[in-house]
Amino acid sequence: MINRSRLVVTLGDPAGIGAEVVLKALADPIAIAGADITLSGSSAYLQDAYDRLKSVCNDPLADPHQFNILETEIPDPVMVGVETAISGDASFRWLDNAIAHTLNGEFDSLVTAPIAKSAWKAAGHLYPGQTELLAERAGVGRFGMLFVAQSPHTGWTLRTLLATTHIPLCRVSETLTPKLLTLKLDLLLECLQRDFGITQPRIAIAGLNPHSGEQGQLGHEEADWMSAWLDAMRLQFPQATLEGLLPPDTLWVKPGQAWFGTGAGNAHDGYLALYHDQGLIPVKLMAFDRAVNTSIGLPFIRTSPDHGTAFDIAGKGIADATSMKAAIQLAVELAQRKQNASQA
Repeated sequence: MINRSRLVVTLGDPAGIGAEVVLKALADPIAIAGADITLSGSSAYLQDAYDRLKSVCNDPLADPHQFNILETEIPDPVMVGVETAISGDASFRWLDNAIAHTLNGEFDSLVTAPIAKSAWKAAGHLYPGQTELLAERAGVGRFGMLFVAQSPHTGWTLRTLLATTHIPLCRVSETLTPKLLTLKLDLLLECLQRDFGITQPRIAIAGLNPHSGEQGQLGHEEADWMSAWLDAMRLQFPQATLEGLLPPDTLWVKPGQAWFGTGAGNAHDGYLALYHDQGLIPVKLMAFDRAVNTSIGLPFIRTSPDHGTAFDIAGKGIADATSMKAAIQLAVELAQRKQNASQA
């Protein structure tokens, strides 16, 4: 018999749409099936958000009193839609508190609502994003950002791992190394087997330059070292079919066909994109309202909706909670698979 999963959900930046998408997601019995949920935030803030949203929101909202809260008060008022150091500090402390309790074994999974990196910086918390704080607190140096989405048209699952994440485009080439790509590929293969039961995956690996360098005419990285690296990886991971280095402009044709229903049989089990926009432009084009950011390599499960704080619509009751629902459902699914594996 499968036990219920213990989830802690952070509220994100209090000036954004975090509380709204959380309350909408928690009101959906399908989204929270099989989960015992605790929230990390401020009960006074959440009650105020609930009271304000009731008057403008057409979607059902969960009553905050139904859930336990890891309490961290906000010392000063926050204006909805306006990011400040106060809102950034609140979202940081809500996440930090949730991480501590998760590492203490109180929760199986952590689901995080969106934060604003600029608000964190204004508050003196100098991290590129939530993923890096999670990894630091967990004491791991081997981690990655995997984006998972299930097509509503075909049921096919898109899984995209980023080799580099929140760095300027001009630093991508110098950051990519054989060691880094090997680490990310190893993480992806481990995740596909452990979390999704795929033991002999097909992986598509992107080239870096237009046309994957066009034999050195449009960039030299592929010819200088990436092709040799990929040959070595095929020997190191014989259980996987590694296809690449695929031109970035055509890499996403097959997943697009699989997503919309014109060729799912040709799609890969996982995609390794080399930098942020190379992976996330197609992911958000196909699955903006339902993709889930999954941190892999951590000692616990962490998921998050693949969208930002949306300060421009905060407090208006119109935020789409589909991605938050998907993040909760995936966290439950992964926790239950982990539990089943430990009992096998």
